Amino acid sequence: MKTIDELLAEGVAGKRVFVRADLNVPLDGTTITDDGRIRAVVPTVTKLADAGARVIVASHLGRPKGAPDPAFSLAPAAARLGELLGTEVAFAADTVGESARATVAALTDGKVAVIENLRFNAGETSKDDAERGAFADRLAELADVYVGDGFGAVHRKHASVFDLPARLPHCAGYLIATEVGVLKKLTSDVKRPYAVVLGGAKVSDKLGVIDHLLEKADRILIGGGMAYTFLKAQGHEIGTSLLQEDQVPAVQGYLKRAEELGVEFVLPVDVLVAGEFPDLRTKAPAHPSTVAADAMPAGRMGLDLGPETRKLYASKLADAATVFWNGPMGVFEHPDYAEGTRALAQALIDSPAFSVVGGGDSAAAVRILGFDENAFGHISTGGGASLEYLEGKTLPGLAALED
Repeated sequence: MKTIDELLAEGVAGKRVFVRADLNVPLDGTTITDDGRIRAVVPTVTKLADAGARVIVASHLGRPKGAPDPAFSLAPAAARLGELLGTEVAFAADTVGESARATVAALTDGKVAVIENLRFNAGETSKDDAERGAFADRLAELADVYVGDGFGAVHRKHASVFDLPARLPHCAGYLIATEVGVLKKLTSDVKRPYAVVLGGAKVSDKLGVIDHLLEKADRILIGGGMAYTFLKAQGHEIGTSLLQEDQVPAVQGYLKRAEELGVEFVLPVDVLVAGEFPDLRTKAPAHPSTVAADAMPAGRMGLDLGPETRKLYASKLADAATVFWNGPMGVFEHPDYAEGTRALAQALIDSPAFSVVGGGDSAAAVRILGFDENAFGHISTGGGASLEYLEGKTLPGLAALED
């Protein structure tokens, strides 16, 4: 995989460089609530602009239906990128149309533009190779060189991720190079003990990574909504907690396999329960109670780790040399159910381990709960991409960057 430093050594002054970034940031209306993904691409854009490139930044945002939708415009992200760069960033109101062509044509050396949400064109996400390729052809007309730096999208076989690099000289940006380097530390020559912490809502989202990491991890800690399917698989009452009933047999199989392999599975010993899901809009007090994980009352739902579980999980991370964490431990968006996730994050900081926060809600939780990002070994920008890499899958966006 060619690096951006090799590209810079060849010279990029005056060249139109297409940077496939990941500006898929959360928005409250037009207000960005977490700009982590925008900040992550700044080093690549800065280095290219400083070298005299005419930089065209492109990304998706949300899931529009292949047509323009003002709710998913990249305009706020373009404005924020300009603030972070300390320079004006031009914005094209379409992807490959008149505005994009005129905006790119107006770029001078060292200047930056952002084109509108790639998913406003149905060709970006099409499963039809010809339709996707046709869109990639039009994107290729805008640029001379391609730099892949949107790690959060490399697991997607999309036009700007998979097809476009085949049409232009290409290389990996700083973010992708960093992400891949970190993930290799989790898959080969891993320093032990190696602990994996998995949370979030759905067990089904994590079964692939569990299956793969059972051969690599020393212990696996489970939290979040998915923990209740594990508790159900052990025969416990879980009240009205989140449950994927169809996944119970698979979970039972993994628990048995872990025992055979000598991998320690750690599940909650106590949980916070309430009668209903909290109001995340008003964040009104929820008045939860703490119960043993094997004695949850019917009619109550588990929403966070209990205090004894927080202590247990911290002890399981205290001697770890490597930790991968993906998925919050509870409904961290509500203050009454944030302590499990907060305690887990603090345990990672207190541990001597090289800690990797696997993007998505985990990365958002770190920022929302006020932790210093530099206190962790690495905070990924791609939750889904990280998980698929750890599952051993071939990621289309990375394969496309290989020479």
